[in-house]
Amino acid sequence: MELRLLNPPETRLSSFTVKSSNKNPHKKTSHPPSVGLQFSKKELSRILRTDAAVEAIEKKSNSSKYKTLWPKPVLEALDHAIKLNRWESALKIFGLLRQQDWYEPRCQTYAKLLVMLGKSNQPNQASLLLETMLSDGLQPTLDVYTALVGAFAHNGHFDIAFSILEDMKSVPYCKPDAFTYSILIKHCIKLHRFDMIKPILDEMSLSRIECTTVTYNILIDGYGKAKRFELMESSLVEMIQTGETHPDIFTFNSVIGAYGGCKRINEMEKWFDEFQLMGLKPDIMTFNILIKSYGKSGLFQKMGSVVEFMRKRLYSPTIVTYNIIIETFGKAGNIEKMDEIFLKMKQEGAKPNCITYSSLVYAYGKAGILSKVDSILRQVENSDVVIDTTFFNCAISAYGNAGDVEKMMELFKAMEGNGCKPDSITFATILDVLRARGMIEIARNFERNIIGAKNNSFRQLVF
Repeated sequence: MELRLLNPPETRLSSFTVKSSNKNPHKKTSHPPSVGLQFSKKELSRILRTDAAVEAIEKKSNSSKYKTLWPKPVLEALDHAIKLNRWESALKIFGLLRQQDWYEPRCQTYAKLLVMLGKSNQPNQASLLLETMLSDGLQPTLDVYTALVGAFAHNGHFDIAFSILEDMKSVPYCKPDAFTYSILIKHCIKLHRFDMIKPILDEMSLSRIECTTVTYNILIDGYGKAKRFELMESSLVEMIQTGETHPDIFTFNSVIGAYGGCKRINEMEKWFDEFQLMGLKPDIMTFNILIKSYGKSGLFQKMGSVVEFMRKRLYSPTIVTYNIIIETFGKAGNIEKMDEIFLKMKQEGAKPNCITYSSLVYAYGKAGILSKVDSILRQVENSDVVIDTTFFNCAISAYGNAGDVEKMMELFKAMEGNGCKPDSITFATILDVLRARGMIEIARNFERNIIGAKNNSFRQLVF
């Protein structure tokens, strides 16, 4: 494989900055403090105003007396709730919107709500919303039908999705188009219903609907992730042969990522060269895929060559690049090299994030170097990094496997205060440690408390 660029781009810089919430610097804590994202004062003020506005509007939705509210705050609150997939809030605010004297039903609003309900696994609510739309005197548009198809397909209700598709064919100006079929194909692939894809493509062909670049990319990416490489390549060849659709950078990255992720380096390198011959130029994601693939296959020299090539071509390694390299050396047990990359990362101004620290803690824990795990915890506590459940799981595993059960449970109890909900990995790790240490009765009590506190605060779990 030859690393080359047809037109070397300008330097690409990436930064990731986070900031903790205000806290008393003199207050002692036994665990990392709760932290949040960094925003400028102006941005933070806007976010707080938006959240407060959503809450205020939502409260008013419980009363029927608010019928003359200003349009802007209501519409902004609805849009904010939709973007965050807060479906219950969105529906309440939408109900309030419909009460306003100035309200005019719009199909576009319904389409946005339907997409949100699909993502939120609420197909039944999508059906009810459609009834509301009809009661508003609106007839579904192509966008509304497509959103409805997606909402049911997303949740595996393909019989209903296909029934809606058939209904669309008899409605003027609402016949399914390439985007409708692409959405359907996407969800079939996501739920591994590959048996449905050929009939959908056949139906598109009978209806004289051509696959778009988006359609082919969905097929190529989906088949690649499912390790169905023959189907992936046949879709790629068909895409090229149509003459109407052309591979783009998403196609490029999907194909080499599929092969690289399975350690099929020869195929990855072959297609890397092929795409460049087609005139496609790698981007930073392409290089990150190469680095990760070589690292996963233990080809550290090639991994280093990609990094060196990036620097020569003025591609600055991003936080993602550094995280991939740190994780790779950490999993390989090469602590010295991992530390070297971590130091270089900080020297070059790339700010470590939660993924960085999780990889470090995992590697140090696996190597039994608890002193370095302690050091990372102190760094995190004194930094602005947002920590998550994965970070806690790595730390809990490190101390638990080293026999420090007290510290393990201390971290477990600290999770809720940091807004991190324990998951199945958290519980399994703790139970394995307790049982391995012969603490059978304590393990049983812990397991009983897990079941009893399933829907309550995890502070109730006792050790």
